[in-house]
Amino acid sequence: MTAETIGRPRIAYLSYGTGQYDSRTFRMAQTAIEAGYDVVVYARWEPGTPIESEGDGYRIVRVPALAMLAIPGLRGRALRRIAEIRADAGRGIEPPPTAANALAGFDDRLIGRIPRRMKRVRGGVRKAIRVFKPVRRWRQRLTLFPFRPLGWKRALELTVTEPADIWHGMWAGSLPALGALRRRLGGRTIYDSRDIYMRSRGFDDMGPGWRPALAAIERRWARACDAILTVNDTYASLLAEQFGVDPPPVVRNTPPRYTVPNPRPNRIRELLRLPATTRIVLYQGGLLPERGIEQGMDAILKVPDAVFVLMGFGSRRDAMLAMASRQPYTGRVHLVDPVPPSELLDWTVSADVTLMAIQPTTLNHRYTTPNKLWETISAGVPVVASDLPGMAEVINAVGCGVLVDPTDPDAIAAGITQILDAPPEARKAMSERALAAAASTYNWEAQAGVLLDLYSSLLTVPAAPAG
Repeated sequence: MTAETIGRPRIAYLSYGTGQYDSRTFRMAQTAIEAGYDVVVYARWEPGTPIESEGDGYRIVRVPALAMLAIPGLRGRALRRIAEIRADAGRGIEPPPTAANALAGFDDRLIGRIPRRMKRVRGGVRKAIRVFKPVRRWRQRLTLFPFRPLGWKRALELTVTEPADIWHGMWAGSLPALGALRRRLGGRTIYDSRDIYMRSRGFDDMGPGWRPALAAIERRWARACDAILTVNDTYASLLAEQFGVDPPPVVRNTPPRYTVPNPRPNRIRELLRLPATTRIVLYQGGLLPERGIEQGMDAILKVPDAVFVLMGFGSRRDAMLAMASRQPYTGRVHLVDPVPPSELLDWTVSADVTLMAIQPTTLNHRYTTPNKLWETISAGVPVVASDLPGMAEVINAVGCGVLVDPTDPDAIAAGITQILDAPPEARKAMSERALAAAASTYNWEAQAGVLLDLYSSLLTVPAAPAG
């Protein structure tokens, strides 16, 4: 903390991500700084990320989230691992993959080491893997929540020494840390629930005993916070019912007002060296299961003179790269690296249409309004999206795209073709309606007031004392 920031109220953001592409945290941090707050961001360390880095006027401090730090008997090992990570970072050494990454593909590697002539042994191992897969699945879910968040809480307790007036936590992974830091260092807490977490992928299909038990943990931690925040009105209603609270305020994760350059940038075609006649269908965001990426890859094969461009990162990136390198996808599907949020719209405007074929697999997906929806509206690019209540409400109101069955590649291809082959005046009208909605309503400037009002209301109430 510098001499210039002494006496200013301080906000600590707990971003339960790596702090590389977290546009919501970045926007909030910048808004808070402009409003006179001192800001620090605590993020989750993963291999390949620095322990500390600088944002736009704030520090980003990364702390490992090791589930074993929350398990008695394994804490000593976890503490040694954290010390190794910090020592390696100080020497500029790239650490090994996390355990989760190291286990990826373990089953196939294990079977691959058994000679093919040993058919009975290979068959027995496959059977054992099938038997134990449910156990492993439950272990992975419990690691995801609550043990990994509890481990991150403990690591933050060992790292964070400076108090804050407001602790603003992102996702359910920040919940244990919010309570612990408030008790130890004082201040007020906000749970920023970007999802209906217990109805999201990995939890929505849990049995009648497990999900209520984990939901009760989230509910207890959330109700202990001084405020809850979310990203759309339907989520606010669902969270109010789930937690037994008043509907929380809504701050949509919309970009700042954006003026489309004239002429529009052509970054994607220039990067991929595509001719002007090739139409670009863009997917941007997490390369994760159930996002409709595979359906989009099959759909693009049915759309003449078009390519499907995937811009993002996530657990499915390597699999997508492998698929894109094989027939029939070679030349029709391209992967490009993610870009900083500040540059994203300059890339989005070079697409002809964006695709958001999120699958109807969870309640959370049904009512989602993903970042990419607001970004494509801000860029004035028509969208093909899942005919699900969350996105459909926005797209119908704005008139900026086509809704399709996201499970059907033929329906997705028809939606893409409908936009790409529409008369120029119809496409222009779609773009103008999107830009008008972005300028009037769906922009960060319209959302920031709600956020700052929440901060102000928390600071007018005496904070809990430290200890």
